Parts: sequence; C-alpha cells; structure tokens
Amino acid sequence: MTAILDGNIMHTAPQASPEKLMVYSLIGLGGYLALASTLRFQRRRVLHQKYAYNTRESMGKMTDQDAFTIQKTILQMEFPFIVLKSLQFALFRTYGIPTISTLLLKTSQFSDPATSFKRYADTGALIGEFMAFDPNSERAQTAIARTKFLHQGYRASGKILEDDMLYTLSLFALEPIRFVKMYEWREMTEMERCAVGTYWKSLGDALGISYETLPSGKTGFRDGIHWLEEVRDWSLGYEVKHMKPHPRNKEIADRTIDVLVYNLPRFMKPLGLYFVSFLMDERLRSAMMIDPPPAFFSAIFSAAFQLRKLYLRYLALPRPNFMRLDVFTENPNKYGRNYVLIYEGAPFYVQPTIWNRWGPVAWFKWALGQPLPGDDGDKYYPQGYYTPDLGPKYFEGKGRKELEVIKEGIKQQRMGQCPFP
Repeated sequence: MTAILDGNIMHTAPQASPEKLMVYSLIGLGGYLALASTLRFQRRRVLHQKYAYNTRESMGKMTDQDAFTIQKTILQMEFPFIVLKSLQFALFRTYGIPTISTLLLKTSQFSDPATSFKRYADTGALIGEFMAFDPNSERAQTAIARTKFLHQGYRASGKILEDDMLYTLSLFALEPIRFVKMYEWREMTEMERCAVGTYWKSLGDALGISYETLPSGKTGFRDGIHWLEEVRDWSLGYEVKHMKPHPRNKEIADRTIDVLVYNLPRFMKPLGLYFVSFLMDERLRSAMMIDPPPAFFSAIFSAAFQLRKLYLRYLALPRPNFMRLDVFTENPNKYGRNYVLIYEGAPFYVQPTIWNRWGPVAWFKWALGQPLPGDDGDKYYPQGYYTPDLGPKYFEGKGRKELEVIKEGIKQQRMGQCPFP
C-alpha cells in the first residue's frame, strides 16, 4: 500500500483483511486440535508398546514390578487429580461399614478433630509410600510393614474383621477404575486395569489378607482382571449386607468431611458438603445419613465434569513429565525423615520453606486463619515424618523389632515377581 503525504511517498505494510485473519485463525485452531488429538493418546500407546500384555494369557504373567510402574504412570501422569480423589474416597467409603467406623471412634482417632487430621495425614503417608516407590524398595517395604504392625493386634483380637480388611483393600483397587470411568476423558484399558488388580492383589498378599472367601481364593486367580472381577462382586455383596445406616458412620463421616472441605472459606463449606454428597451413591449416603445435594447443584457438578472431560480430551495436551504428581520428597532429609509435598488439611509433615510459608497458597491459608507449615512448634511435625513412627500417637517409637521381622518376611515374599501361580 502506498500513500502520498506532503509530497513524499510513504510505504505502509499491507493490512490483512478480516476474512484472511479468520482463515488464519481457523487454520491455527485446526492445527492445534489435530496436534492435541495426535498426542493425547501418545502415552497410552507408548505404555502398551513397552509392556506388551496384550492377551489374557500374557496378563497372567504380569509382574508386580510392571504393574506398579503402569499404575504409577496412571496416577502421576494420566489421571492424577481423579485417581488421587478416588483413593481418598476409597478410604472414606469404608466408614459406611459400622464395624469399621465403631472401631475408629473407640480408638479416639476420629473422636477429636486434633487427632482426625493427623490420622488422615498418617494414613495418606503410609498408603502413598507403598504406592509411590518400587515394591522391593526399602521405603515401600517399611510402609507395608508399619501398616501390618498397626493392624496386627486388632486383627488378632478380632476387633478388625478379616472381611473388613479385604473390603478396604478392594476399594483401593476398584474406586480408581470406577472414578476414571465416570469422570475422566477416557477409561482405563484392559492392561491398565490388569495392572491395578495385579498390584493390589500382591499388596494384599504382603499384608497377609486372605482371599479364601472369594470363589477362586483357594485355587488361584488367572490374572489381575480375574482377581478384580471376583473382588468386585464380593465387595458389592458385602456392602449390601453390611453397609447400613448408623450414628457412628455419620459421626466419622462428619469428621472426615471437615478434613475434605478444610481449605474452603466458611461460606463455601456447604457447597463442599454438596460436592462430597454428589460423589456418593445412594447406599453410601444412606449409611452415612447424609442428604443428597439439591438437584440444581447436582446438575452444575455433572456439567462441570462433562466440560472437563471435553477439554481434556480435545483441547489439552498431555501432561509433561515436569508436571507429574509427586506427593513426597524423593530423598530423606538429614534427620532421615521425609516431607509431604501436597496437603489438604492441617500442614502435617510439610517443610516450612519460604515458599510454603510466604507463597500464594500460604497467603490464602493465612487469610482463612489456618496454620502454616512450621506454626505451633512441633505440633505439625515440621521436621517431616519417619515411616516407622507413622500412626496413632501412642504407637510412636513402638514396634521397631516387630517391624524388622515383618520387613524380612516381605523382602523374601514380595520381590516384584508375578503374584499369580
């Protein structure tokens, strides 16, 4: 384009027409959508190429080590938000069984808000430790041994029923699969489901949980899918028989919901309760004596999940490795303790760094009047957690010899091999 100004010729850059800008925008959008569509399933393709468990026969040979790695990829990279919530909800669901909720209240671990937050943190640390680290690693074996030690006295006395142990284990395997199917942008593949079943079957073996009540418990399971199918059917039947309304269920549910909605401002806590209730099915709501959310809010939550599905499926690029979900520090500090990197309730086991005390999240918590990492002296264990001490306060420093004996048994039994005969 040329213009004459005071006798001088001035050249200006040609201007794109609105039509051309629209075409360029559509081409750019189309290119991005094609890129997102191409890359969205890339991790799934790589996972299935690396671990060629493509038939039921091959799945029967899946090792615990491979199952762990596949499951960790699902947790850290593919569905981190939903899988993490499903694991929290799996623990929450056990409180709909009166025998479980009654024992927890008797041991005072949920009767006092001060201890309920710590128990939540301890349980999350123990489960997270054996899910985040290799089956034959020192950290995973120590976490499993500590879990087994904390339960063995109650199991020996009959205060914890063996069926309750199996039911709890089943939920940690089944709820992630169910939640992903309901709320994520794709379902788990058969190989991924097999990995989940293989991992938790192996973990149940390490914890000494009996499968004799299952149809194939005495003869053996073909693979992780077979184990999942039988434990799912048994778990549903167990709920029909035992998940009944009880005041103690409601009491412990209320305490747990206090933890789950802890980070919400006071005026939003009722909305948080509606959301928790939305995630429940009718049987669980009835057992915990919790009302269903109003239809208006149920519609909003459903729409939000649908929009999230569409966004992740068609618009979002795969999560890069540097954004993977890490919940714990990789290496212990100078005191031999580890820190929690992500927390939702009180700041138990969180390192009081400058970022954790002065960053955006810290300012938000300060505005809500919540404690920060390092507040109140050693109340929240700012030095980190020591796995052999995790659990109720009265168990701290106890069971060290028993722990080592249990660990030796685990080392000989669980070495990353296939858990099926």
